[in-house]
Amino acid sequence: MERVTIVGAGFAALTAVRALRRLRPDLDITLVSRRAEFVYYPGLIWVPSGLRSGDDLVIDLRGFFERMKVTHVAGEATGLRDGGRVLETTEGPIENDGLIIASGGRFIKKLPGIEHAIVPCEGVAAVKAIRDRVKAMDGGSIAMGFASNPKEQSSMRGGPIFEFLFGMDNQLRKEKRRDKFELHFFTPAERPGNRLGPKAVDGLLAEMKRRGISTHLGHKLKGLSETKVETEAEEFPADLILFMPGVTGNAWFDNTELPRSPGGLLQADAQCRVPGFERVYVAGDSGSFPGPDWMPKQGHMADLQARAASHNLVAEFKGQTPKAGFRVELICIVDTNDSGMLVARNEKYNLVMPSMRIFHWLKRFFEWMYLHRYR
Repeated sequence: MERVTIVGAGFAALTAVRALRRLRPDLDITLVSRRAEFVYYPGLIWVPSGLRSGDDLVIDLRGFFERMKVTHVAGEATGLRDGGRVLETTEGPIENDGLIIASGGRFIKKLPGIEHAIVPCEGVAAVKAIRDRVKAMDGGSIAMGFASNPKEQSSMRGGPIFEFLFGMDNQLRKEKRRDKFELHFFTPAERPGNRLGPKAVDGLLAEMKRRGISTHLGHKLKGLSETKVETEAEEFPADLILFMPGVTGNAWFDNTELPRSPGGLLQADAQCRVPGFERVYVAGDSGSFPGPDWMPKQGHMADLQARAASHNLVAEFKGQTPKAGFRVELICIVDTNDSGMLVARNEKYNLVMPSMRIFHWLKRFFEWMYLHRYR
């Protein structure tokens, strides 16, 4: 019986569990993560307005692991040895015959004053803090922005900031408080959201203008403070700052000999293999994959990579050459709490549909459908 170890409990890791179990019911699967729970990050955008409590986005995975016959180790990866065959963890070494690394990315927190910002996608506690801070404010200035990994521009998660921004505008309008607040959007990029496609960028910027949201684009960030955001070109007031830094690799990668990309992620080939290591795969935000510069860091892409990695690992167990690749595509709904703009992109087309109420409900239905398999 081959032993497979999976690192992580996010989109890629759980998709790998399901794919491996479907392909090989007899595999011995061990999954390593701090807790036996899955946080549905796309739903965090709805916590500040009260559409979600936050806690309802945290799924207890113990039942799922039992159904999938997965051994869960409540710990963290700390290193790797013996060519990938032994994963070092806080709970001791774990031997494997195949390894899938799906432990996500790590935010780069080097910007001066970043401690004054809330990073929304750090989890439920962060978005609850946003909710509580806004509720306590009588007015003022709220700034939201994102940046990329300077050594690997595609390593970023800026999309949710658009949703927090438009969602906050809607929320304040419904509370009849919008006139008491200034909303600012900032990023070093001249064309924010460019990976969504040119039409989407134009649509997003036009929507900000329509809503009276100030934009600060194309200038390097110098720092944040309790009261302002400072760029190389200007500074503007901010009583609350939401900021998504660029993404790099996990700290435990430094205790391995795994090849790294310029931005610190794990290098991967088109089959999700880590070059130079036998039966070691990577999926999701942990990896740097060949493809177009607009390849997204999102759950859908992580799922596609995890399926490819699982098929290829099983092929290797059979003595076959791993050939499965993953299609590169971006599918998202930029939600505003009561409507949404649908954006889809692959290497052949780029579809942008205007904001409609049906897309908000479609996003909520997809959340229910996705989480149902793990509940």
